[in-house]
Amino acid sequence: QVNSKRGDSQCKEKHAVLLSPVGKLRISGCETGLHEIKLPKISTLPSGAESSAVCEVCEGAEEMTEPLKQCAAWLHAYFCEPARMASFPVPPFHHPLLQQDSFTRQVLWTLLRDVKFGEAVSYKQLADLAGNGRAARAVGGAMRSNPIPIIIPCHRVICSSGKTGNYGGGNLMKEWLLSHEKLQKEKLAY
Repeated sequence: QVNSKRGDSQCKEKHAVLLSPVGKLRISGCETGLHEIKLPKISTLPSGAESSAVCEVCEGAEEMTEPLKQCAAWLHAYFCEPARMASFPVPPFHHPLLQQDSFTRQVLWTLLRDVKFGEAVSYKQLADLAGNGRAARAVGGAMRSNPIPIIIPCHRVICSSGKTGNYGGGNLMKEWLLSHEKLQKEKLAY
């Protein structure tokens, strides 16, 4: 029997950096799946980003595992070609948090599955969807520990009041992602 701690240390983690409209996204993963997407902190909103939408690997391209390539393709579609997103599978995940049975994992999977591009839900609505309507605070905790932001769209979770709430990449990033999706969804509707 392989001890999970030992199993994890056998993971050969690779890293890559993507240049995106919101700055450099650092992605990491192994042959099994994606471990993390690290967001940059932005202090000003990118301007004219819609017209200069770009999302390409700028570091680590030669070392990318298949899940990292899938992640880069997915992020490229997200930022540059949202109309084609449906044809891009979500890369497999290989982060311990997403492997253990927990409310956090349940919330993150529910969010990924049920809250689509251009939509938003409140913390309470997400708690309801995940099966525990009284766990809105726990949903907030799950959002804070999300290792794969953007793909697992914690930016789509907002306060019941309509305020955006906090975000790991900062509130400007959250606002940019929400408005990017809203704008793209409106374009797709025509």
